[in-house]
Amino acid sequence: MKFEEFVTKFKANLDYSKTGMILFHNGIVRGVSRDGEKVNKLLIRKNNEKILEIIKEFSLKKGISKVDVEVFEGEFSIGENLMYAGVAGDIRDNVFPALEGLVNKIKKEAVFKEEL
Repeated sequence: MKFEEFVTKFKANLDYSKTGMILFHNGIVRGVSRDGEKVNKLLIRKNNEKILEIIKEFSLKKGISKVDVEVFEGEFSIGENLMYAGVAGDIRDNVFPALEGLVNKIKKEAVFKEEL
């Protein structure tokens, strides 16, 4: 799925009466690890049940009207898409922290990566 398709799908059934902001995240493979080591490829595995659980958790947060995540599995090269996330809600005070928390929790608890 392309990022543009994710955005279109996300916005399709959105309750605009409760939405004043939408934020999207597009995670990609970067060429250098957090430790400064060169990365050639990344191997990604995911836990779909945990991802759904986290989506549900963040959907219930104050002011949030919609949450969706797409995580890709397999072997990826530099610059390739790994994850899309979208959060819609009433105001930025609710939406910005929700997106950051969502991405962090997905990466910490539901996605497993190996740098190659």
